[in-house]
Amino acid sequence: MSINEIHSKKATNGTSIHNVDMKLEVVVIPVSDVDRAKEFYTKLGWRLDADRTAGSAFRLVQFTPPGSGSSIQFGVNLTSATPGSAQGLLLAVSDIESARQQLVMRGIDASEVFHCETGTACRFPGIGARVSGTQPEHLSYSSFVSFSDPDGNSWLLQEVTQRLPGRVAGDTTYASADDLAQAMIRAAKAHGEHEKRTGQADPNWPDWYAEYMVREQSGEELPQ
Repeated sequence: MSINEIHSKKATNGTSIHNVDMKLEVVVIPVSDVDRAKEFYTKLGWRLDADRTAGSAFRLVQFTPPGSGSSIQFGVNLTSATPGSAQGLLLAVSDIESARQQLVMRGIDASEVFHCETGTACRFPGIGARVSGTQPEHLSYSSFVSFSDPDGNSWLLQEVTQRLPGRVAGDTTYASADDLAQAMIRAAKAHGEHEKRTGQADPNWPDWYAEYMVREQSGEELPQ
């Protein structure tokens, strides 16, 4: 049965069936020392949303990375996973160099910026060769920085400037003023190339900027 057919059916209670958005809210990570983990994620500059207990048998701590719509939780009796077993948790950033500098300034032991010799599989340890520095063409999804919490749960910063097609279709919001500024800088550089190709100044540059930034966020083909 196709999606359209499902939409046209009625549920047994007489209500229509429709798609409901499912947005990733929380990822639970396993830690061995809750207070130590809380200190680490506070040091990262992430927002502390909750620290709740129910006696000595339960504790829930929640943090949210800056600009993120999803959070992490850790605590007591939240998961049976082995502490440190959460690996390769991805954090999308618009400027990989600035994001690394921010980590270092906060005293976090972050790797150097790296990219893969071929493809992007090298972000997983032992797969493919890693090359120092950002991807030469600054391709989206292609430059990384890694770091780990005290238990060894590993995180990966990934520079994302242009989304894959359909990844966030229709969503052109920016998480921060800095993200918006970086998007405007990329649009300005692209517009400069556009004017070189046309050989003339573009009086409608605000419209061009707007179209470029919307398409970039939505993963659509960029204007030339």
